[in-house]
Amino acid sequence: MASTDEQTKTAPESGYPPRRSPPNLFGIDFGLRLLVFASAVTALVVLVTSKQTKTIPISRDAKFQHSPAFIYLLVALAVTCLYSIVTMFASFFAISSPSPSPKLLFHLILFDAVMAGVMASATGTAGSVAYVGLKGNSHVNWNKICNLYDKFCWHIGSSTAVSLVASITLVLLVVISAYSLYRRTNC
Repeated sequence: MASTDEQTKTAPESGYPPRRSPPNLFGIDFGLRLLVFASAVTALVVLVTSKQTKTIPISRDAKFQHSPAFIYLLVALAVTCLYSIVTMFASFFAISSPSPSPKLLFHLILFDAVMAGVMASATGTAGSVAYVGLKGNSHVNWNKICNLYDKFCWHIGSSTAVSLVASITLVLLVVISAYSLYRRTNC
């Protein structure tokens, strides 16, 4: 008998369980945005420092500026750095808010998805050019260059790998923001 009295005291009048406030995942969001910034800056620095000179019969440089794919990666990384700084501020202010607006979450989903697409595109483009430099392509008579420019290739490969981390982190940010928005609308 005492258990039914306790149930009637705690149950709301409408018959539905009380609404919980949706989880505030902006602490995780802020950490992931910090990871995007750190990986984009690291990849950017490694890419910019990729230069090697070899003397074959003549002295030849290998620089990232010689390939449009690497320039595209450079621009994508620079934009991602700037974007991550701006959204870190938004995420930081949302941490202090007990319930961030769904409008903010929607904009973060939208812009994170765009940035994830740009970064994935740039990373894939640079990765394909780096692969051709590493392995060559005998069908079109493109020789591999990484046997000559090993330091340059190491920098390009490392920059591309770290760029992939930024791309994957941006996709995780889309998922977290979408989950947060879903929880806000369906709680």
